[in-house]
Amino acid sequence: MCILSIIIPSWKDPYMFPTIEDILKKSELGNELEVIVVLDGYWPEKPLPTDKRVKIVHNGTNQGMRGAINIGVRVAKGKFIGRVDEHQMFGQGFDKILTETCEPNWIVTCNRFALDPVKWEVMEGPPVEFCKLIIDEPRKKFAAVNWKSRNEIMKDVMIGETMGMQGSFWIMPKKWWEDVIGELQSEGYGTHYQDSIEMIFKTWQAGGKMMLNKNTWHAHKHRSFNRTHNVNRESSESSFAYAIKIWNEYYQTVIRPRFKV
Repeated sequence: MCILSIIIPSWKDPYMFPTIEDILKKSELGNELEVIVVLDGYWPEKPLPTDKRVKIVHNGTNQGMRGAINIGVRVAKGKFIGRVDEHQMFGQGFDKILTETCEPNWIVTCNRFALDPVKWEVMEGPPVEFCKLIIDEPRKKFAAVNWKSRNEIMKDVMIGETMGMQGSFWIMPKKWWEDVIGELQSEGYGTHYQDSIEMIFKTWQAGGKMMLNKNTWHAHKHRSFNRTHNVNRESSESSFAYAIKIWNEYYQTVIRPRFKV
């Protein structure tokens, strides 16, 4: 039986290899884990780790992050699915901790540190814990920002509801994806941005929750290091505008009152 399928949408990132190795090293699910690497229109220069838990899906053409995640979900065999960026580090047993505590209607993430991918070590500084979903007025987009007041109120709560996440790492039951998410929509959103926004709002509408589990962590490449994907500004701004068009009324009338923000 496969408990968790971790999907890595991949586009020429030099840190994909240590990311896969870190997942395999830190996993405590044994053969009940599969790592699905979706090579989005390219072949890497060196072979991926030779581990039977690593599965490769190759897209003939580049379909973008959203399309790559959709394809990975379609072939996933796990009771749970997860998405991971190709430049991340994890806490020991992260997969077992999160799948054992995830409810049927949850999307769950965990504490997020900053990663120095060159040294392959966690950078100094506290993790991002609870996130507040706001509209970033200068950029005219939904954004998840560090929720300091909730962090203090919930400092002794290890699993609690949050409003948002970065989107680089999450886990949910595959049945929840199939029943509620369906697939990540490229029309309007484009191929790359606001995927976490789409998933979280669909989850809220269906009576589910976006949750934070502080019993484990991941570390994501710090933004001071170069990005691999080069999505132009026009495409990103179009995605931001579409998400606000679709979800702003629900956010203002239902979500903000619910979370008292």
